[in-house]
Amino acid sequence: MKLVSAKEMLEDAEKGHYAIGQFNLNNMESVRAFLLAAQETKSPIILGLSGGTAKYMGGYRTITDMVQGFVNFLGITVPVALHVDHGKYSEVLDAIENGFTSVMFDGSAYPIAVNIERTKEIVKLAHAKGISVEAEVGGIGGEEDGHIARGECADPIQCRMIADLGVDFLAAGIGNIHGKYPTDWEGLHFDLLSDIKNQIGDLPLVLHGGSLIPADQIREAIRRGVAKINVNTECQIAFTEATRKYFEENKDKESKGFTPRAVLAYGLEATKAMCIKKLELFGSIGKA
Repeated sequence: MKLVSAKEMLEDAEKGHYAIGQFNLNNMESVRAFLLAAQETKSPIILGLSGGTAKYMGGYRTITDMVQGFVNFLGITVPVALHVDHGKYSEVLDAIENGFTSVMFDGSAYPIAVNIERTKEIVKLAHAKGISVEAEVGGIGGEEDGHIARGECADPIQCRMIADLGVDFLAAGIGNIHGKYPTDWEGLHFDLLSDIKNQIGDLPLVLHGGSLIPADQIREAIRRGVAKINVNTECQIAFTEATRKYFEENKDKESKGFTPRAVLAYGLEATKAMCIKKLELFGSIGKA
């Protein structure tokens, strides 16, 4: 099965009141883990990729070929979209030319006029190739160099301005952040979420920083119109903890336990299990 645009799967999620999970790739094991989780649960899935990971894994064409190769080899039959996460303008253009089926242009750091101009260009280029487009209003906070930024809450009117450009789904800051949430986190701003939804109508909304948000808040966000939820941190933690346990139990000392394949297998399985847990929470099981 060929990689697909994320447009149709998100439109279905919007109508069906569930969410599609975007799971960020970090290495080859994560590719296999997420694809197997989606196939086992019959869930559509989006595989996300940051600019830094694109460089680490050999560039956009290498990753496109790898993911499509795994889809073919594993006999994956559920819809799979390969998506740029928080792409800079140049990164999005690179991905469009190298086989990605969905892109996010993050123009949230620009003045709204620049965000509109750049997003409009991306929409034209991507849609000409059948590639879905995500845009962002209101910067998503997170931890960087030990500092936790709170991010910015999106302006509902600006959300409508970006939505009117023909994007396929929209990320909006509603108090969510990337990485681990601080102990004094106030939670998602649901009134703002509803205000944004009232402005953009049926356009699917995206919740970034989906790791470690309490399940009740995830369900409420979906109820109020979120149709795509991004997860990365929890899968990274699951992988690291499983790998640490492998060494703590001295499994690397057993037979061929020192081989990289054996070492990473535990992390792969833990990542897959975490992915399935999130797909269940998002309500996308059996929706493929």
